[in-house]
Amino acid sequence: MGSGGAPEPGLEGLTGKRRVGVMGGTFDPIHHGHLVAASEVQSFFDLDEVVFVPTGDPWQKADRDVSPAEHRYLMTVIATAANPRFTVSRVDIDRAGKTYTIDTLRDLAKALPDSELYFITGADALAEIFTWRDTDELFELAQFVGCTRPGYSMDPEVIAKIPADRITMLEIPALAISSSDCRERRHRGEPVWYLVPDGVVQYIGKHDLYRKTPSDKDRA
Repeated sequence: MGSGGAPEPGLEGLTGKRRVGVMGGTFDPIHHGHLVAASEVQSFFDLDEVVFVPTGDPWQKADRDVSPAEHRYLMTVIATAANPRFTVSRVDIDRAGKTYTIDTLRDLAKALPDSELYFITGADALAEIFTWRDTDELFELAQFVGCTRPGYSMDPEVIAKIPADRITMLEIPALAISSSDCRERRHRGEPVWYLVPDGVVQYIGKHDLYRKTPSDKDRA
């Protein structure tokens, strides 16, 4: 929300606090690993808030079907509702075209000019950061936090290319959970309880997401 002007689309709920985490993702579906990572980073950096930003049309996911943005947005709202430090933005969903992280950070930097941004992402995604658009500007707009799983080792050559004062690696045990595993469990008719928040499990069941056959419908 720029001073003296109207907020950018999808940014009306942000408060303009000084230290803001930004967690972008497809969230298809959002799971406890995402939430634990956001909470750990919030605590580690003493962030005022963490903004979850569901992607609109993710350029990296062109090789697979992605659930409609509105479903992914609503699941993220449900999952984050209990934590007063968590908010959800529609900025990527409401922007036309493919979703690129640089556009997300530009919009948020414009909306929150007095805030320091901390972009939270998985270490596996961070390993591909030099394939992202306008990489140099990314590091100017935000601190990067790479969340790693226990035992994960990121390519030291990639880390060496990232400005040392713009990256922090943080180990998050719960990141053993993955959205793809949750989807595959639903495909097989297996439960996803305790992998994703209860409200999201109910939303998935109500809207029959991630099913292959109608016969699986009542076996969430």
